Amino acid sequence: MLGNYLIGLREGLEAALVVSILLVYLQRTNRQALIRWVTYGVVSAVFASILVALALEGVSSELEETAEPIFAGTVSFLAVIFVTWMIFWMKKSARTISTDLRNRLDEAAVAGGKIAVALMAFVAVIREGAETAIFYWAASQATGNSTVSLVGLTLGLGTAVALGWAIYESSASINLPKFFRVTGILLVFVAAGVLSYGIHEFQEVGFLPGEDNVFLDLSSVLTEGSVLSTLVAGVFNIKATTTSIQAIAYVVYIVLVLYIFLKPVDGRPFTRSKNTEPTLISK
Repeated sequence: MLGNYLIGLREGLEAALVVSILLVYLQRTNRQALIRWVTYGVVSAVFASILVALALEGVSSELEETAEPIFAGTVSFLAVIFVTWMIFWMKKSARTISTDLRNRLDEAAVAGGKIAVALMAFVAVIREGAETAIFYWAASQATGNSTVSLVGLTLGLGTAVALGWAIYESSASINLPKFFRVTGILLVFVAAGVLSYGIHEFQEVGFLPGEDNVFLDLSSVLTEGSVLSTLVAGVFNIKATTTSIQAIAYVVYIVLVLYIFLKPVDGRPFTRSKNTEPTLISK
């Protein structure tokens, strides 16, 4: 639940911030008539994201027993790629996201009018929604408990919506670079577990070797169905038995991604500077 809560919170807050920035800017520039077109784009993106999740589940359920692990492993690897890209993109963009969105909104309004504004809002939100759907599906498959995963994701999205609304109403503000830095670090561990799960699925069908080469066996500690086993699987996607390739990939991914992610940009620490935009500008 915690892992999927983090996914929902992180991705949901990104989408909520995008919507808040667009709405505030339209109000500031006296273009309230375009607000409903932003709403159309956002609602369409939400439904499209749900369809992505349903499609993944539908395809998986229709596959034969031998093909399902291939599909699950492939989606898991794609999810790791998406979340890794998202972590680094937000590190780069957190300080300038408000200015970038306002510029894109102006361009869309001038070039294509109402439809272009709705399309811009749709594209901005569907990216987060599709990433959420894919990563949620892969993470829930890794933990093996879709119900608990869905509860965690829903709570995370609910928290993100509440934070986005509070920011929009100017009753709260957050330091975006700091927030995305902390959640980015936590998501690295979740993604490493999804990567390990994808490797396991490919080993199961013989695409990768070493299925019987168990590096770590914690079955005596992480008893199937126990609270500890559920917590470890839910947060870190670690199962009772881990092969050598899974262990190597897990550690290498975490060390490499965290090193690059935490490395100062241009020799400067990842901190607030005079020209940054750490919070959403109030109305």
